Amino acid sequence: MNIDLTNCDREPIHIPGKIQSHGFLIVINQDDIIVYHSDNIADFIPDITPNLLGKHINTIEPIIGKNEPPNFIHQLTIFGKTNGFDQTNPFNTDIRGKAFHLIISATADFFLLEFEPAYSDSTTDVQKIIGRSISEMLADKNLQNLLNNSAKLVKNVIGYDRVMIYRFAEDGHGEVIAEAKNADLPSWLGLHYPASDIPKQARELYKVNLTRLIANVHTTPAAILTVADNEVPLDMTNSHLRAVSPIHIQYLKNMGVESSFSISLIYKGELWGLIACHNYSPRFIDYRSRESAKLIGQILSSALEFRQDEENQLTQELFKSAVDQLSRLMLKDNSIDDALTAHSVNLLNAVDATGAVLIFDNNVTKLGVTPNDQQITSLVAWIKRNVTDNFYYTNQLPLEYPEAALYRNVASGVMVTTLSREMGEYVIWFKPEQLETITWAGNPEKPVEINTEGASHISPRHSFEAWSQTVSGISKKWTNEEIKSVVRLRSEITYAINQKAGAIRLLNEKLKQAYEELDTFSFTISHDLKNPISTIKSFSQILLRDKDMKPQSIKIIERINKGADKMNNMINEVLDYSRIGRSELVLTAIDPAPMIHDIVRDLLLIYNIDESCITIGPTPKIQGDAVMLSQVFSNIISNAVKYSMMADRQNISITGTEGDSEVIYTITDNGLGIDIKQLPRIFELFHRTDNVGDIEGSGVGLAIVKRIVEKHRGKIWVDSEPGKGSTFYIAFNK
Repeated sequence: MNIDLTNCDREPIHIPGKIQSHGFLIVINQDDIIVYHSDNIADFIPDITPNLLGKHINTIEPIIGKNEPPNFIHQLTIFGKTNGFDQTNPFNTDIRGKAFHLIISATADFFLLEFEPAYSDSTTDVQKIIGRSISEMLADKNLQNLLNNSAKLVKNVIGYDRVMIYRFAEDGHGEVIAEAKNADLPSWLGLHYPASDIPKQARELYKVNLTRLIANVHTTPAAILTVADNEVPLDMTNSHLRAVSPIHIQYLKNMGVESSFSISLIYKGELWGLIACHNYSPRFIDYRSRESAKLIGQILSSALEFRQDEENQLTQELFKSAVDQLSRLMLKDNSIDDALTAHSVNLLNAVDATGAVLIFDNNVTKLGVTPNDQQITSLVAWIKRNVTDNFYYTNQLPLEYPEAALYRNVASGVMVTTLSREMGEYVIWFKPEQLETITWAGNPEKPVEINTEGASHISPRHSFEAWSQTVSGISKKWTNEEIKSVVRLRSEITYAINQKAGAIRLLNEKLKQAYEELDTFSFTISHDLKNPISTIKSFSQILLRDKDMKPQSIKIIERINKGADKMNNMINEVLDYSRIGRSELVLTAIDPAPMIHDIVRDLLLIYNIDESCITIGPTPKIQGDAVMLSQVFSNIISNAVKYSMMADRQNISITGTEGDSEVIYTITDNGLGIDIKQLPRIFELFHRTDNVGDIEGSGVGLAIVKRIVEKHRGKIWVDSEPGKGSTFYIAFNK
């Protein structure tokens, strides 16, 4: 038997071939010829020709807009193509003495002309009520109160029997988190619905169509007609009348719902949830009322984003303050262990955890609620065997390490940062099990039924009785703010260790770094760079012998020649440095301004970008080795240029700020950005992020930069977000 449990996710709901019957549809091509139309036009215009296919839209314009100027639909499509159809929708027209809304949208090479009655079953003056009510909706800063107020406002505006705010979880299932309803209806607040109730492709459409009306589940949809030889189904993604999936219609009928309306809630471009409205009798809402309701959704989406960003920023500031204080304590205290664990601000303040363990310098220090010593020893052994990265986290440890099920009430979630794999040194944070009883609106496992052809498929669920399921072994998720905090804290701990480590530890670190530097510099620089530079030098000298060359060309080639010499000298000096290992630096006062301006001039020429794209702010003096620091700035600035080439308006900023004890340079771009999961490894040798595509690079540059900065007893870190660019921070001691 062929059992198909995914038909909900595969149903082609964007090409149903039908529309809801409360309106009618005409589709024209770029030449204004009718290529599709619904078969119910005669229900609205009884004396119209039943077959309009192949006719010019002008032939029926006198019927669908008798008071409009000739060719008015063509003018509307031209205007809409240029300015967007939001400016024209809805267009008020008159058909046989009845007011209609004409709603125009584009699909492929066609224009959808959708005609709906210009009235609502609701008697509420939506325009009047909405302005007054929105201020009330936003008055409360508490997020739950904001959601509750929003549900009440939507119910007042459209008058549906039940209005729910429905939030999607990461796995696609949803939960009712706010509700406004008629007094005689049972509450659905807190109920969960499986992801298959609103399948993936439906959730994608909700990101395009911010409102969706189902006026009457009992009506028969109208078919869409086209010529016999047209086998291309009409894409109705942007249609307001698009027919509803039969599965969803049956689903609503099973609940006793006769009309539904939804408003999308978008957070950072993704579907956060829905305002889902149910009515237990048919109910039609006209286009203008739907747009007003959509405005509520957009305002709520903006408010959600603002409140969430505000909360994230506050959390990030708290974590940052804790890491800053821990950094100061590590440099001040004789013991790094004590600095991280013995004060009022400790490792637990860097994240939202209930327990932490520091395994360092042959000591195990526990904070808060943690597994016992034997359990920690076994967990660390598992980490050594199975965790290869310097950073690891999960919110369901028992699933990945079954032995943790014995202490899931303490450590269902862990975050691990490796200080030294060889010496078995780690920081581990713990989150407890968030034991939760989920109440589903019916059993989330849909029954498998046999259809008339003998194939098995999922049917709409018939039972909406509460069905409970207890979820264990899962903690609260680790947030992006916590991940960034731990990445930065690890950098601060490593810096402090390098400052305070004993002679043996330093000797081992020097030996390890010397080998890595010899391998890196000898192979990548000597082999991959010196030969091409010699070729550039030779060809540029040959070109300079051409007496017919223009002065401007000579200047460019001389700059190439000079750059090749500069690169060759730098390579020789860096290779000399790699050979002598980690000898003490002779620090001199350096003005980075000429160095940075030279780098920028070269990059403007190489990448042919406008100089206005790069802003250079203050450049305070620093202490260091000029050759090495030139390599640091060259690498970071060139990365900023390369990885922001695809931005609409490339924007790179270089600036330095001087504090009491250090100078911090920041290089900011608006390029590709770095995924949060990649941040912990960004400075590792030969590591490249997944999103760089064909952009040139070997994964060596940032590793070399980090070595040079640490050699200068400085610090380097990065803050980044995919699609929004990166900011690199380089701190130099004064």
